Amino acid sequence: MIAAFEPVPIYSNLPAAASERMVTAVNPLAKAAAPVLNRFRAQAIVDTATEQRSDHALMLAVRDGELDALGDLFERHHGPLFGFLAKLTGDRAAAADIAQTVFQRMLKYRHTYRDDGSFTAWMYHLARRCAADHFRKAGTAPHATDPADLQNHPDEAPHAGLRAATRDDQALLQIALARLDRNDREVLLLSRFQELSFAEISGILECSVGAAKVRAHRALQELRTIFFQLQTSRPRDGGTTDYGPKGTSPVVP
Repeated sequence: MIAAFEPVPIYSNLPAAASERMVTAVNPLAKAAAPVLNRFRAQAIVDTATEQRSDHALMLAVRDGELDALGDLFERHHGPLFGFLAKLTGDRAAAADIAQTVFQRMLKYRHTYRDDGSFTAWMYHLARRCAADHFRKAGTAPHATDPADLQNHPDEAPHAGLRAATRDDQALLQIALARLDRNDREVLLLSRFQELSFAEISGILECSVGAAKVRAHRALQELRTIFFQLQTSRPRDGGTTDYGPKGTSPVVP
């Protein structure tokens, strides 16, 4: 039994088939393990091929009938998409529903995806339309964030493990975002949080690149104004700021 586990010499100067026969002759365990190892190698090749396929290539595959490829896109993008929608709507339950709808529409309208398209831009374009449909059907606008409820709305950005608190800067940022006009919030989320290029954003918003940059700049200035106003109104002695009764926070049109 001990000999069976001894190191097997590598016959680098032999052809692959001859080397394999030599190894299995020296070590009986290698022969028994060969089928298992071959399956692992085959799976590794498949996994590597999947990882190397770009989002664009995967979506083209979905369009051409390889529907399982949509599962890979879901794994890659569901988290960031949900975070975008949670910030846009201020409603995690609605964000989850809308995210599901986005992927359903990807499948339904896969034939409209272009050979020269950008998957990320197309996904967020669908997300905006799905969000607009959601609010139109519900007869509501996106919820403004109530400071008392911030602990129930953790940030879904890369630092999702950090819980929002009513008196820290992260909480103030969420409040400031909620008080922005919906269009300003969209362009900021796409450019600053989702880190899309302005070429992609211009396609999503259906405007020129220059117009997208101007809108993002103005939205950022407005966000800063609101944020610093909240900072200056925050108590320094450990007390709490009265942002108004629950339900009276400004609602974004």
